[in-house]
Amino acid sequence: MISHHLTDELLMAYSAGTLPEAFDLAIATHLSLCDTCRASAESYDAVGGALVEDGTQAEMSDGALSEMLERIRSEAPEPVGTTPRPEAAGAPSVLPAPLAAFIGGDVDAVKWRPVGMGVKQAILQTADDAASARLLFIPAGTAMPDHGHRGTELTLVLQGAFSDEAGTFARGDVEIAESDDDHMPVADAGEPCICLAVTDAPLRFKGWLPRLAQPFLNI
Repeated sequence: MISHHLTDELLMAYSAGTLPEAFDLAIATHLSLCDTCRASAESYDAVGGALVEDGTQAEMSDGALSEMLERIRSEAPEPVGTTPRPEAAGAPSVLPAPLAAFIGGDVDAVKWRPVGMGVKQAILQTADDAASARLLFIPAGTAMPDHGHRGTELTLVLQGAFSDEAGTFARGDVEIAESDDDHMPVADAGEPCICLAVTDAPLRFKGWLPRLAQPFLNI
């Protein structure tokens, strides 16, 4: 049962194709799990399609159609930036389809690197540097450093759960933190928490040790 959803502003920007690839990846992954947000995204896609149909037509250059068909054939079945199909019921994968397609496998294909206190991360390489994406593995009961934000951070839970000042977030939930939000997420007991976190600016850590390590961890 997903309790924390995306905003209309993010869904409209996703439908319009104006977000960095890292944000597209997080949103596509959430949509594959969330019926509510997927329905909203599809409605924005429909509005955008209607606007295109009603727009002024432009003359196409020679070969434009064949070039477009070739691009469509070369793309993945569920590229980031489109509304993905829902995750199959009972699917055993930790990583939903859009994220698994981006990585090239499930969680066992992730190349984790330790960052301390049992926490591991894997930075995902995206096509632009306007935002960054990383997978986080947080042992059960472990607290992340207290921090604020210099921009927007989306955190999507893929396994387990975490809690902070804003509530509890479980699989499929997405937390949206802005520049005026401070929090200290703590993984719930029971199983490790795996999250996809995307940011468009460096975090603002309160403790001196995380601040020292920040340049080396690219957080």
